[in-house]
Amino acid sequence: TAMKNNTEMSDFILLGLTKAPGLQVLLFMMFTFIYAFTLVGNLGMILLILLDAHLHTPMYFFLSNLSLVDFGASSTVTPKVMAGLLTGRNVISYNGCAVQMFFFVFFATVDSYLLASMAYDRYAAVCKPLHYTTTMTKGVCTYLAVISYTLGILNASMQTGDTFSLPFCVYNVINHFFCDIPAVRILACSDKHINEMILILVSSFHIIFAFLVILISYLLIFLNILKMHSSEGYQKAFSTCASHLTAVFTFYGTVTIIYLKPSASHSMDTDKFVSVFYTMVIPMLNPMVYSLRNKEVKNALKKVV
Repeated sequence: TAMKNNTEMSDFILLGLTKAPGLQVLLFMMFTFIYAFTLVGNLGMILLILLDAHLHTPMYFFLSNLSLVDFGASSTVTPKVMAGLLTGRNVISYNGCAVQMFFFVFFATVDSYLLASMAYDRYAAVCKPLHYTTTMTKGVCTYLAVISYTLGILNASMQTGDTFSLPFCVYNVINHFFCDIPAVRILACSDKHINEMILILVSSFHIIFAFLVILISYLLIFLNILKMHSSEGYQKAFSTCASHLTAVFTFYGTVTIIYLKPSASHSMDTDKFVSVFYTMVIPMLNPMVYSLRNKEVKNALKKVV
């Protein structure tokens, strides 16, 4: 039975992406490939950075953390989706749903702050090259990483606690393939306006604050590039920022579509499609974006191979 009240709510049923049997096999194969690629790409990137002394720089310190977070974000969602497609059993326990939501929000928040830290690092490299080593010390990098993880824990605790404090007493069927906040909140049978306002305000703060850091950093970078008279300097500055900018646009574009709009305007089918992109595709793309556009990573890879 789909009808339950909060006292006996012990599990949720995830509707998943599709009920068509032919498509389920295809999606299972596709997600297996994506997850394997994510695993190899991100863990390979971390290993490469650890093994090559040339990559022991602030930029690669943040990149190894980003790879770890991308691997974590993908692992929070993808294996469960694959198991559901394989067995046809899309049930997740009440506690399992809360844990999945917590880790998903945690990794997404850390991701946004790491991208902001990387933008600040690029600003220091392009605009203050002579002071770069004194600006981006090991201590500063560690401090920025610790702050990113701490804000991730705080945001995830708040969003998950706020969602699961709501009473669920009508249906336990989630119209999604994982326990995403908007999809779970729709099931709550009390007035959700205050909780929704909290979600939009807190999400807005984290997304906008991190995005402002990135925006200001890049504004200063581009102003600095305009002052450069040599095409070589211009090219070098652009190449150091291109991969990071690609990662920023893909991440913020998709996150904004999902979280900065009220649930009344949510189309679950659109949300599912966008969610596949940011839960599975982006974590797979980031190592590719950074390695394909980067000579240092290519050289390190050649050495290891």
